[in-house]
Amino acid sequence: MEGLRAVGLMSGTSLDGIDAALIETDGHQIFRFGPTFYRPYGEAERAPLRRALAEAVRLRDRAARPGVLGEAEELVTRLHGEAVDALIAAHGIERSTLDVIGFHGQTLLHRPKQGLTIQIGDGAALAAHLGVPVVFDFRAADVAAGGQGAPLVPAFHRALVARLDRPRPVAVLNIGGVANVTYCGGDGDPIACDTGPGNALIDDFMRARTGAALDHDGEQAAGGKVDRALLARVLGDPFFSAPPPKSLDRDAFAFVNMELPDFSVPDGAATLAALTAQAVARVVPHLPHPPRSWVVAGGGARNRTLMRMLAHDLSPASVETADAVGWSTDALEAQAFAYLAVRTLKGLPLTFPTTTGVARPLTGGVLVRPDVPRVSSRVP
Repeated sequence: MEGLRAVGLMSGTSLDGIDAALIETDGHQIFRFGPTFYRPYGEAERAPLRRALAEAVRLRDRAARPGVLGEAEELVTRLHGEAVDALIAAHGIERSTLDVIGFHGQTLLHRPKQGLTIQIGDGAALAAHLGVPVVFDFRAADVAAGGQGAPLVPAFHRALVARLDRPRPVAVLNIGGVANVTYCGGDGDPIACDTGPGNALIDDFMRARTGAALDHDGEQAAGGKVDRALLARVLGDPFFSAPPPKSLDRDAFAFVNMELPDFSVPDGAATLAALTAQAVARVVPHLPHPPRSWVVAGGGARNRTLMRMLAHDLSPASVETADAVGWSTDALEAQAFAYLAVRTLKGLPLTFPTTTGVARPLTGGVLVRPDVPRVSSRVP
């Protein structure tokens, strides 16, 4: 059976860069994984994105792009186009063989309780540049229907787990700026939610204190001492005891870093890593059964100290990186948006009552074709 060839694009809330990945799928099964490409952001490119994040907190109209937000959207769109061009050039891919691009865009604000989720990225401009149909604005339909709009990747995680030889139930944990988990325990719809902060707090702390973009390999956290009292206060927030589905804005717990000015860099990094790990553990009692296997993807899988903390907090379950089970730790979310773009084309659901709290399984995304310089089809 043949599938469609799709390229997925992802720029996470950690603002590290753009992942691009090619897969072949029919929206149910994954037939082939193709090449991947990573395009890091330079500091001069991150700066306007950070300004856009700061400006976005005042928005009430998700379509508005005043000032720096419009500039940031143009930048995001151009850089994503360059990432696809680079993937195509590096691997000799014929552009005409691509069926669709899944373009997540850059999340600036995610407040589903207010019915507001904002991802910048001009799908029509990207389609015109690439000459390939683009699906974008994946979250809006779910939020408009009363869902959380996140996480979006559980359908893809379910397809991956179907091919995986590991003891069930399996939990797939993605640690980007925010961490999210998908529970796969059988043939039903996946159960999923955001678990809490991922890399965002650690990255922001490291940047403010050292100028580094992240705690490389968790080296700073490895030498630090966790402040258990601060951890207990933060984990007392109602978010962590709430059952799925639930989702989180990148900066929902940004106030935590304001309590760390007197911490050494190792102690601050260790405390924030422990927060990420223990927040994941807080989800386990809300799942139908404790997962026996955990697979960790995203930038957090590269943090060895965080991985050790997860292994401790999730014991006796096994905890492995996506690379260790034959997946792609870094490109998993980009692959997911390629898969979701194909599901959009086929009218298949992206979100479920058990993943976002939407009332019924719901498709989503906006399709734009390169020959029409505007949105040509809003998937119902």
